[in-house]
Amino acid sequence: MRGRTIYFIFTDTGTYLSRMINLYTNKPLNHVSIGFDHELKEVYSFGRINPKNPFSGGFVREDIRGDFLRDSKSAVYALNITEQEYESIRHHISVFQTNASDYKYNFIGLVAIPLKVEINRKNAYFCSQFVATLMKDTKSFKLSKPTNFVTPADIRENSELQLIFQGRLGDYPKHKLREETLELPKQSFIYSISRKLKEFVVR
Repeated sequence: MRGRTIYFIFTDTGTYLSRMINLYTNKPLNHVSIGFDHELKEVYSFGRINPKNPFSGGFVREDIRGDFLRDSKSAVYALNITEQEYESIRHHISVFQTNASDYKYNFIGLVAIPLKVEINRKNAYFCSQFVATLMKDTKSFKLSKPTNFVTPADIRENSELQLIFQGRLGDYPKHKLREETLELPKQSFIYSISRKLKEFVVR
């Protein structure tokens, strides 16, 4: 039984690195992050530690409304997973958090993808490799490639993902989502009761 929802945030930041990846994949939105709440306050990936320095890469907690990401083109997807899968992913995240200074961005591994050369580097990841590594033990999320060959497009094409937003990331409708998540079930319940009452009156 599935009891948790996690989120995948795909963005195009317009950086030189992003443009280079776009040329290879011929796909849009070539940065991927993982989020753990519907307002996307807790989002992680591998990217720029210092937004002004393209070479300061590593494990990062991202601010989707910060200067670097808010104007990005984006698509946000949701995925339902089991409680056990959720706890496993959270455990992996806690390991990354504890050892954040030991991790670096896997620029070499990224270049190796179009060359189809498998390079395994300790404590080095690019964004989609990081997300694929977190998700590799999730039954509803299967990828046909080793994690160091996975691109954001490969993740986005997973049939279990549900698109919930597309547009400028800074416009992500957190308040609207909160209302949809919390209020709609109540409305549907009230609607069903009122419908039953009407049926009873008609009879």
